[in-house]
Amino acid sequence: MTPISGAPMIRFDDIVVRYAGALRPALDGVTFDVPAGAMTAVAGPNGSGKSTLVRALLRRQALVRGRIEVAGDDLAMLSQRELAQRVAVAPQREDAAFPMRVDEYVSLARFPRLGLWESPSSVDKEAVDRALHRAGVTEFTERRTDELSGGEWQRVRIARALAQEGVALVLDEPTTFLDMPHEMSLFELLDSLAREGLAVLIVSHQLNLLARFASTMVLLNHGRIAAAGSPSEVMRAPLLEGIYDWPLVVTRDPAAGVPALLPLRRPTSLT
Repeated sequence: MTPISGAPMIRFDDIVVRYAGALRPALDGVTFDVPAGAMTAVAGPNGSGKSTLVRALLRRQALVRGRIEVAGDDLAMLSQRELAQRVAVAPQREDAAFPMRVDEYVSLARFPRLGLWESPSSVDKEAVDRALHRAGVTEFTERRTDELSGGEWQRVRIARALAQEGVALVLDEPTTFLDMPHEMSLFELLDSLAREGLAVLIVSHQLNLLARFASTMVLLNHGRIAAAGSPSEVMRAPLLEGIYDWPLVVTRDPAAGVPALLPLRRPTSLT
């Protein structure tokens, strides 16, 4: 399946998710598209529903209402294999069931494309090699997953997602454990993938990085969309101050010319 730039690869249509015993929905009427050829970012404070959105896409949390479409088809009608062929997901938390070599771990991403008892072909091996190279983890291929640092493990997980070669890539807080150069390298990679036609959905707290790279930002608060649009439309001080309950100013990034958030210190009272 070749994505058409601008066509919605993932569509969240009025979705509602409620956890058992919760007083209010974790997601309440959320609607937006994730188009091919662009990076769409979801941000918001802790508890706003960001990770729940990913759980709903993975069918780990049932919808109370609404519909999720993947490449034009209802998510509920897709098999797990079909979903894995279309959408690669790097969730916020994941541990290998048991230690294995990095190249073997990344190769697991090709299983949805193999028939029963079918061995990986040269095409599969090339896809794994490309993913390892693009994620910058080729040097780790012979190491075991339990020998990796937090940042190295994060990059290996991203390599596995890339090796799936779906039409959409979803990442939940992918910069956790990454230092500044690797954060920037990751966002540069995601930007490149989006320009090549992939639909990229990234969930992150890194508002300034999202403003630099995302075409569209969706800001969640208490399970609802508080704002959606370009970074300039979403990164507004009065809106962000109210949602994050913290004093801040929004300036302009002198290098990229996009909005940049600057948190302020709370004034201290003199006694």
